[in-house]
Amino acid sequence: MKLKGEDIKRLIPQREPFIMVDEIEATDATHAVSALTVRSDNYFMLPDGTISETGLIEHIAQSCSALMGCRATLETLEGLPIGLIGEVKHFECQRRPQASEKVSTAIEFGFTFGNVTIATGESRVDDEPIAKAQLKIFMQQ
Repeated sequence: MKLKGEDIKRLIPQREPFIMVDEIEATDATHAVSALTVRSDNYFMLPDGTISETGLIEHIAQSCSALMGCRATLETLEGLPIGLIGEVKHFECQRRPQASEKVSTAIEFGFTFGNVTIATGESRVDDEPIAKAQLKIFMQQ
């Protein structure tokens, strides 16, 4: 499943200027690959022309949200779930992406118990790893 633009907005609760996912390149029940082309007017842009670490975490979180939205759509659930970040663990940032770079993020859902899911995300620019994190996400339907 490949999604862009308005289709992404149907999957995540965020709206401009906070949307940090441009497209979903691939997805299945527990994995997704998302992308964000960094624009110079991005909300999380720093004065040095790079996205902040907070922006990278938000991109990973929104990628998780998009995967959850895809799952809900495939399962024909009533309404899309809303995820709240409960915890960020093991965050590493090798470097921050610059304007015009395309960030691709691989998301994997791991353990789920009740309304809590553990997800991992790894972001890259081309083949270069730039960030990764593990998120504990609380889901609300």
